[in-house]
Amino acid sequence: QVQLVESGGASVQAGGSLTLSCAASGYTYSSSSGSWGWFHQAPGKEREGVARLDCGGSMAYYGDSAKGRFTISRDIAKNRVYLQMNNLKPEDTGMYYCAAGGRYCGANYAARWMYDAWGQGTQVTVSS
Repeated sequence: QVQLVESGGASVQAGGSLTLSCAASGYTYSSSSGSWGWFHQAPGKEREGVARLDCGGSMAYYGDSAKGRFTISRDIAKNRVYLQMNNLKPEDTGMYYCAAGGRYCGANYAARWMYDAWGQGTQVTVSS
């Protein structure tokens, strides 16, 4: 069972940057089969995919709102996944959730079913 804990959420001004971190513990997927994702849930809205690091870690996929502004990466040695967020906008406000999966590979950054484990989320607030 993989446990995920997010951190790094904060309140920032529009145009600012944040780096979210997701620490994994418990059972860990192999570097070739494990995939990771970040999801965003704005107030009153459904959870939506932001970024995905596919099996093997060589391919990253992003939602339209994240392209050019966010970067997903991982540190295998530290068993952490990161989401670097630049040029933040008020619409980026909400909870950010880390997800991990070991059964499916592919480019569908929005598919929640591809993941087996979820963190509790970290809050990001962007003011204009």
